[in-house]
Amino acid sequence: MNILFLQWKVKLPPQKEVITSDELMAHLGDCILSIKPQKQSEALQLNFQQNVNDAMTVLPKLSTGLDVNVRFTGVSDFEYTPECIVFDLLDMPLYHGWLVDPQIPEMAQAVSKLTYNQLVEKIITCKHSSDPNLVTEGLIAEQFLESTASQLTYHGLCELTSTVKEGELSVFFRNNHFSTMIKHKSHLYLLVTDQGFLHEEQVAWESLHNVDGDSCFCDAEFHLSHALGKEAAGGSPQEQQLSQRQVDQDYMIALSLQQQQGGPALSDLELAQQLQQEEYQQQQQPPPAATPPAQGRTPPPPRPSGERRPRQKQDSDCVVL
Repeated sequence: MNILFLQWKVKLPPQKEVITSDELMAHLGDCILSIKPQKQSEALQLNFQQNVNDAMTVLPKLSTGLDVNVRFTGVSDFEYTPECIVFDLLDMPLYHGWLVDPQIPEMAQAVSKLTYNQLVEKIITCKHSSDPNLVTEGLIAEQFLESTASQLTYHGLCELTSTVKEGELSVFFRNNHFSTMIKHKSHLYLLVTDQGFLHEEQVAWESLHNVDGDSCFCDAEFHLSHALGKEAAGGSPQEQQLSQRQVDQDYMIALSLQQQQGGPALSDLELAQQLQQEEYQQQQQPPPAATPPAQGRTPPPPRPSGERRPRQKQDSDCVVL
């Protein structure tokens, strides 16, 4: 429904602040019924009408949840269920980023082209098998589910960035939750709909560039929202500016790695290692050269050997790796 609102296919009365789920379903039903088939052949019209009838049957379930079963082979690969008909009729792309990395052969073989439900059944079957090869394969498949509990992998994020079209509004599925997603200037963003941001006027979109949920917030024009970060962290403006600058740098590093050309594709592990190396190199850059003493002034005498300069007390014992 958020996509339909953003596309102006559904309009609400001015000054309306609250809408019930029944009203939303009524708007959605009207939108589906207003769709006309693109081709006029009799067979296609009958098939289209059947899809419309199936979609109207599914509508009462939409307010409580959808039966969606991902397949780990592609960002748009799902098991076809009656609920998916709604997305097809509205010409609304449905994506996910829970992909297995093909550069990890043993894991790709264990997961294969199975859906999530099929993979869970395979793990249970393999665990009770007397064949050690099947047991091993089941353990590898289980490790994949445990290591990707966030339901987003670096390989999936790279595939999303390359697959989603510029300016395209789509639905993003993750952790049994559906979000409105858009690609703006080659970056992915999710519409912020959490109740906690209701009164944050400068927060409209959340960037999607990290599998661990480390994101930044933007306003309706996709400009970074600095005010929210200051209030949340409670630091000085200078500290917040440096922190935000680091977030921007990390964002650009991740995107540049995803868009590398000329070299072999990176696995999830290699991508994480290279990100870490880039950050380490930034921290190891030498400080700027000292300013030479002004003319006419005598430079301070050198310190005797063995004398130690008193170290400045650290604010904490944390070490950035």
